[in-house]
Amino acid sequence: MIKRKVVLHFPATVVEQPFIYTLAKEYNVVANILKANINPRKEGRMVVELSAEDQEFNAAMDFLHSRGVQVLPLEQQIIWVEDRCTQCGACTVICPTNALWMKRPEMTVSFCSEKCIVCERCLKACPARAVEALYLSGE
Repeated sequence: MIKRKVVLHFPATVVEQPFIYTLAKEYNVVANILKANINPRKEGRMVVELSAEDQEFNAAMDFLHSRGVQVLPLEQQIIWVEDRCTQCGACTVICPTNALWMKRPEMTVSFCSEKCIVCERCLKACPARAVEALYLSGE
C-alpha cells in the first residue's frame, strides 16, 4: 500500500476534467483533498493525499502524467517547536485545518502534523517563531 501527499498541477486545458473521480473509479485510489485552487489563468493546483495498492497507484500516476498533470511530492512540512511556543494562540486562529489548535480547558497550543496542509499561514502569524518550515528532499 502506498500513501503519499503530493501536489498536482493541472494545466488550463485539463482543469475541468474529473481526475479525482477517475482515480477512485478506475484505479481504486483514495484521494483526500487537503487544499485546492484554480488561479485566474484557469490553472489548477491541488494538495492531496493519495492511497492505493502499489500497482494501482503507479498506474494512476501514469494516467495523470499522460493527461498533462504534473505530480510533485509535497516537499515541505511544518514543525512546531513546543519549547519556543508562548501559547498565545495566534497560529490556531489562522490554521484552516485545525492542525494547530487550542487545547481546552488547559488553554495550551497543540499540533497534529497529519492535518497540516503546509499553507504556511502559521509561519507569519507566530510572534515567537515557534513554527518552522522544514524542506525535504524530493523523490
